[in-house]
Parts: sequence; C-alpha cells; structure tokens
Amino acid sequence: MAKLNGKVAVVTGASKGIGAAIAKALAKDGASVVVNYASSKAGADAVVEAIVAAGGAAVAVKGDVSKAADARALIQAAVERFGRLDVLVNNSGVYEFGALEEVTEEHYRRQFDVNVLGVLLATQAASPHLGEGASVINISSAITHVNTPTAAAYAGTKGAVNAISAVLANELAPRRIRVNVVSPGYVVTEGTRTAGIVGSEQEDGFVAITPLGRAGQPDDIAGVVAFLASDDARWVTGENITASGGIH
Repeated sequence: MAKLNGKVAVVTGASKGIGAAIAKALAKDGASVVVNYASSKAGADAVVEAIVAAGGAAVAVKGDVSKAADARALIQAAVERFGRLDVLVNNSGVYEFGALEEVTEEHYRRQFDVNVLGVLLATQAASPHLGEGASVINISSAITHVNTPTAAAYAGTKGAVNAISAVLANELAPRRIRVNVVSPGYVVTEGTRTAGIVGSEQEDGFVAITPLGRAGQPDDIAGVVAFLASDDARWVTGENITASGGIH
C-alpha cells in the first residue's frame, strides 16, 4: 500500500522545479495533491496532468501565499475538494542575489513577503484543518550555512524559516502535528536556468564544494519530503534535514 493513501497534501509553489517534483512524489505515494501556483497556470496544469495520467488525484489552485486571503482560499479549496488536509509543504519561494550596496526595500520585501510571511500565512490557514499525525514541511536552503556572498537577503529569509519552523514544531506538538525543514543545496531547476546559473562558473563552484560531486535534481529533494510526510517519520519533528550532497 502506498504510504500516503487517503492523505491530502497542499504544495505551495508547485508549478515547476522542486515544488513540482514534490507534488508528483506525494501523489506517487498515494496522496491527493493540491498544486498551488502564483502565476504559471500552464506549469501547474502540466503537473496535475502528469499526476492524473499516472493514476493519481490532483488539482491546480492559484494563490499568492504572501497574501492572507489567498492563503486561506488555497487551504479552503483543498478541504472542499478532498475533504481534509494532512500535509502542507511550504515550498513557495523567490530569490534575488545582490551585493550589499544593491539591496533595496523592494529587494528585501519581495523575498521576505513570499519566503517568510508566506510560510506563516499558509501554516496559519492550514492549522485548524490539521489533525493528529499531520505534517508541515518547510523548504529552506543550505545557503544559511554556506554563506554565499551576494545572498544576504535571501539567506536571511531562509534563516527565518528555520527559526519559525523550530518554534512551530514545539507549538504544534501538543496536537501531534509535526513540523520539519528540508534545506536543499544547489539544485538544477527552471529558476537556476533562468538566472543563468546552469552551465556557468557559479554552477561549477557549487559542484566543486559538493562532496558527492554533482548538482542536485528536484527529485533528490522530493524523496526527502515524501519521507517526512509519511508515517515512517512519525517520530521526527523539529528537524532540519540538509539535502545538499554533503555541503555543510
């Protein structure tokens, strides 16, 4: 029997990259999945089509998780469509590297609104619907301890995600809701391609400091998330699993 049979999962920012891989992995394990997207309807629809073609259940729901009304509507759509909520994966995130002198209010607020406020709002909206054994998984980044130059604002958002997750793990533990973090290292995605990192000297640098000697792929992260979502991880909460090929 699939490990997530009968479970319902919401994956934010799931129209591409790591989020899309997570949505597909959870569906493969038997979960019904809400594929959230902020702008790429075509991408989200493609993820849903792939899940359904493989025999799973999924629906695409638009919503900007940095807005409270959208976060509530997203969770409500999941409950109305599938009748319950068991897993929330806070994957939505944006990044923009820039040297200290290039940091602006807009640069800061865009990243903190999506990466940090979005985690709080989505989890807040989901909380009343999560029962005993539910799992919240927040996607952070190994950048919090790699200390990459020009990533101050982005690394700050992920440091905040780590702290928020640790607090919520304790806060929600009396309800037997688990909260964990997955921190990817460098991963090849549409985002890293668009940013010009794939095939660049910067990518070579990331690979050079990765003990396992290659760039990560979205499926490398999705498998870790699927484990944390399942009952195999029933005794795991408050943890931050670095999925980085060995970068520490």
